[in-house]
Amino acid sequence: MTERQIQQLFSSAPLTVTVSEFAFELEVCAHLEADRPGLIARQLGASVADPGGRILDVICVDPGPAFEKRLALTSETIPDAAIASNVGPGRARYWKRAFPDECHPKQARRAMERACEIGFFERERRNGRTYVRQVARYPDWYGRLVGIENKPDLGRPGDLEAQLRTDVSLALVDEVILATESYVTRAHLNRIPDEVGVWRVHRGESDSPQPLEVDIDVIREPTPLPTDEPGIEPLESHPGRTEIAVVDAGAKARARRRLAERAYGKGWRTYDLPACGACSPTDPNETGATLPYCQWAGEIVDAGSRCGPSCPGYDDADGEPVDLEAERTTQTPWRANPAGRQRRQSGLDQFE
Repeated sequence: MTERQIQQLFSSAPLTVTVSEFAFELEVCAHLEADRPGLIARQLGASVADPGGRILDVICVDPGPAFEKRLALTSETIPDAAIASNVGPGRARYWKRAFPDECHPKQARRAMERACEIGFFERERRNGRTYVRQVARYPDWYGRLVGIENKPDLGRPGDLEAQLRTDVSLALVDEVILATESYVTRAHLNRIPDEVGVWRVHRGESDSPQPLEVDIDVIREPTPLPTDEPGIEPLESHPGRTEIAVVDAGAKARARRRLAERAYGKGWRTYDLPACGACSPTDPNETGATLPYCQWAGEIVDAGSRCGPSCPGYDDADGEPVDLEAERTTQTPWRANPAGRQRRQSGLDQFE
């Protein structure tokens, strides 16, 4: 979502992620990953009527009853159009007839090709046509979705109140939590919806990041949101009125599935390590993850926005090779290259 779009949605204040917010976000993610089951991801869209209209800082995906089956299926995000298609694990179907009419042919082809590429579909050719089937039925793998909005400094709230009100009125996730380093006053609590939980995060006084030693004070517990009921999504504000969209329960359920799938495939280690001699990646055994710590700046830095020749402490050097995907496999239930499901043929064109 662009800065201009965010300004049009709620106010004239742009939503910018400062370096301190970036560091805060990564340390919170590392702490949560070590502290709770399931999967953690960050910077994911959490709107329905206006795709990209709301970006959640952190998403926690709790395991559902068939979590292990999802782990064995594929490490990638499965296209929602492929999940929603009429392709099942039994009889193979001609792919063009497997997608509903409202799915554009180009979108259907992309979804089919991607599902085959990542191993969710398998294909065969018959008389010049492509037929596909699922390698396994899509599992009921996720439980609660918890959204966390990071705002380390409540003195610079930006669009915080409007964002949290959107989260509560839409109720796409099961719980919403505000995480901050600021001292939380009654005035702060009165400005945000009662349903929003509030954490005060203590990161310690060490010069280096120590996510595994982060301490969280629960100022207010979150109230579960009605995710199975219709929601209200604010779209655009005008003087004296706000345009809204009523999002039905079915659309929310599909959006929740898309959100869970994106979280599964993406995770939160989506940053680069700076190609700079001043960058000293942290030891994942001590910090829970390899974090891009800058010795010159004395903090975690975002290589995409801060590190470069314009920085006084920049020292051009090859970055240390780090396999963040392998690290995710080690630190979480997610598997980089699952074996997939072996199938046996039960008929001429049917598999089990």
